[in-house]
Amino acid sequence: MKTTALKQKHLNLGAKMVSFAGYEMPLQYAGLLPEHHAVRTQAGMFDVSHMGEFYVSGPQAFDLIQFATSNDVGKLSPGKIQYSCLPNDEGGIVDDLLVYQLAEERYMLVVNASNIEKDWQRLSNLNADFGAHMENRSDSISLLAVQGPKATELLQTLTEVNLAEIPYYHFKIGSMAGISDVILSNTGYTGAGGFELYVANEDAEALWDAVMEAGQPFGLLPAGLGARDTLRLEMGFCLYGNDIDDTTSPLEAGLGWITKLDTDFVNSAYLKEQKSKGLNRKLVGFTMLDRGIPRQGYRIVDLKGNAIGEVRSGTQSPSLGKAIGMGYVQMEYTQLESQIFIEIRGKLLEAKVVKVPFN
Repeated sequence: MKTTALKQKHLNLGAKMVSFAGYEMPLQYAGLLPEHHAVRTQAGMFDVSHMGEFYVSGPQAFDLIQFATSNDVGKLSPGKIQYSCLPNDEGGIVDDLLVYQLAEERYMLVVNASNIEKDWQRLSNLNADFGAHMENRSDSISLLAVQGPKATELLQTLTEVNLAEIPYYHFKIGSMAGISDVILSNTGYTGAGGFELYVANEDAEALWDAVMEAGQPFGLLPAGLGARDTLRLEMGFCLYGNDIDDTTSPLEAGLGWITKLDTDFVNSAYLKEQKSKGLNRKLVGFTMLDRGIPRQGYRIVDLKGNAIGEVRSGTQSPSLGKAIGMGYVQMEYTQLESQIFIEIRGKLLEAKVVKVPFN
């Protein structure tokens, strides 16, 4: 099992460590609830160094990424970031990812930890027709996500870069806590605001310590994977392996906004046809009306108990105090306020389709 450069920091803080995507990662420190609420109301810091980073450069870099991903890379310029996905040849999703344009012919792709090898192989195979220079730096880069309404203010005490001038889904490269060449990225997976900081492994501990110290007056807590999951689900953000995978199309997952069908990318013809014919199912958010926690794999049924879909993510929302979930349902049940039922331990518990983010 792999570890991040910050493992000893987590152990020193008493973190409960678990296996996740082939890495030993902190699940929680003080507990899921205080960590979740700290991010929503103050600030929290996550070690997400398990994520993968691929550098793609050269005159052919644009053409490769434009063909390999579903979004329009032509909308990027140096300093901008794009959310996208890698479509497969069957209409599903190899992975979802972020595309950073570092310079005119230089990009960084940030992929999910569980898919690093799969994504690298996929891009390498496609690159046989393009010849871009590819470099897998996943094992040499650490990533700290400092999230919450006070995150920007506390990080500003550590850098001369004006963080308030970096728009959402933009980045700058600068010094932080005396460490040079940190990628300061206005992104996150919590919906609470903040920055993600890419740094060389050898500088990760120093940056972690500096942020922890600077964060004390702001109520910063270290946060683990448990809170990261409840925070992202409250926002309706997809998690690869749960809500999206090789069998779900981006259109079914509500990711049509990153699927630019006026560009030519892998299997775009299939998705154009799927859109013109109409979908059979779609990913929706729902809240439980009866008492019960929906879990991945639970059946979604109609009033008569007929299967109409499947739960992909579910939890008890710490912010809302009620059970929420996301799942795929047949199109006739995708309208807001639609009545559905979740089969939990043999009982049909009532739920309703709602808009995400949940509120």
